[in-house]
Amino acid sequence: MRTTVLGAGGPRVGAIGLGCMGMTHGYDPAGRDDATSVSVIHRALDLGVTLIDTADVYGPFTNEELVGRALRDRRDDAVLATKVGLVTSDNKAGRSMNGRPEHVRAGIDASLRRLGVDHVDLYQLHRVDPEVPIEETWGAMAEAVAAGKARAIGLSEVDVTLIKRAEAVHPVLSVQSELSLWTKDALAEVLPYCATNGIGFLAYSPLGRGFLTGRFASAEELPEGDWRRQNPRFQADAFAQNQAIAARVAQVAERHGVASAQVALAWVLAQGSNVVPIPGTKTPRYLESNAAAAGISLTEQDRAELDAVPQAVGARY
Repeated sequence: MRTTVLGAGGPRVGAIGLGCMGMTHGYDPAGRDDATSVSVIHRALDLGVTLIDTADVYGPFTNEELVGRALRDRRDDAVLATKVGLVTSDNKAGRSMNGRPEHVRAGIDASLRRLGVDHVDLYQLHRVDPEVPIEETWGAMAEAVAAGKARAIGLSEVDVTLIKRAEAVHPVLSVQSELSLWTKDALAEVLPYCATNGIGFLAYSPLGRGFLTGRFASAEELPEGDWRRQNPRFQADAFAQNQAIAARVAQVAERHGVASAQVALAWVLAQGSNVVPIPGTKTPRYLESNAAAAGISLTEQDRAELDAVPQAVGARY
């Protein structure tokens, strides 16, 4: 696995990371198996997929516990990232934002306990609470760095104005936002700003929540209890129209003799040396395939065809 540096002065990480949410949360409840997920994390580290991303709200809390078990004897091999700022009272989809400084201070301590570590490499604000000035939230997160509980801090789903306000308080190592062939919003302003200012960019859902892999012919094929069944882009009419995007990816993949998922990841990687996609999987063979995408080089023709795919139909959430 080739490597890159995450942000100015940040840690060196594999060009592709691992999102762990689906191991305990959101996708295919019946298909989850903790032992398999632990083995996937171990194999990821063996392959050089070193950035391991989790959050306290995934589960809630169970994802951090699972990642902590997986890293018990492999902590030094991983660049460990977690998040704070989204809260839920149960295992359902309802969530709210909490950016109060006291919540952040309590959150880092609770995350460290669940993960079984004395620090995380990256502590991220999952969402900005509109009821709390970002300067207050970011100041509390900076306290975690000063206390040695986090090596660096990052933002998620923010615009350039919010990044600048946070930077005035403490350096922003990274921004995590959705980026894929069916979600290109970050390309307009956020990603260029990050590239110019030495900020790493973590691309979540780089496979369009699995849609770009071409695995599903309709939303009915999604497992029962999978939250994508309610996602606007997976509804019948939108799903049918969005197939044009998946078809274009498949055409490029066929030319290269690789999987559609690998082409989708190669396109994300091609958006800049500061971009690290973090596809999620709990399946060993998909992990292997995703990791191999770091070795795929797209031609100018490939890039042009992929850049020209239509905008996805339906809201992101």
